[in-house]
Amino acid sequence: MSDILTHTDAGVVTITLNRVAKKNSITSAMYTTMADALEAAAADASVRVAVIQGHETIFSAGNDIGDFLNAPVPTAESPVIRFLRVISSFPKPLVGAVCGAAVGIGTTMLLHCDLVYAGDNAAFSMPFVNLGVCPEAGSSYLVPRLMGHQRAAEALLLGDPFTAETALEVGLINRIVPPAEVHALAQLQAKRLAAKPLASLVTTKRLMKQEQATPVAERIAEETVLFSRMLREPAAKEALTAFMENRRPDFSNF
Repeated sequence: MSDILTHTDAGVVTITLNRVAKKNSITSAMYTTMADALEAAAADASVRVAVIQGHETIFSAGNDIGDFLNAPVPTAESPVIRFLRVISSFPKPLVGAVCGAAVGIGTTMLLHCDLVYAGDNAAFSMPFVNLGVCPEAGSSYLVPRLMGHQRAAEALLLGDPFTAETALEVGLINRIVPPAEVHALAQLQAKRLAAKPLASLVTTKRLMKQEQATPVAERIAEETVLFSRMLREPAAKEALTAFMENRRPDFSNF
């Protein structure tokens, strides 16, 4: 079975991360499939809303480290960067449904959703510094504006995880429900959106996001250059090696 499932019903395309045995860690092939699905949804007039979801126990553990280590250093043409460009500029309403851990890009992709519903088991984290790299997905621009500088510093500099309650308080998510209810709620809200005029939905989203559209695109491009450079440096190599060896990294020499 595919690691990414897509299903369209009543004007709603649902993209499901389906690699639960690997904690829905995302490979280059999965980024390509998700970007393809979003581009197709954007171009299809019969599709009015997109939903991204994982499993009731896990949303995503972030990048698949093994795949990440074997892939070329990210560039503007890499599958992950293409996915970020596509999701950040997706013109139609985008709904996220999150249960369990949302690590790294598992959290930052939600910054580009219009509505996000979370289970009470959801846990968010952006441990980029802990991996010897820097934020991605425009999160270095969006997170401080969402959370304020001090909370953003805890999330991005310390890499501290935060709960669904905190995510609700700072405005990252819209509502918390039991995990078994999250996907149904996301579908309900998506279908409510899909019943509305498409032109009104697209125009309203564009008006809401137009002031940040250019800064976010520019920040994603800048983050990509810096992330790629840092990925080749000793701190990131130590962090990723330590992860693969199941030990704490030693940054004392970096």
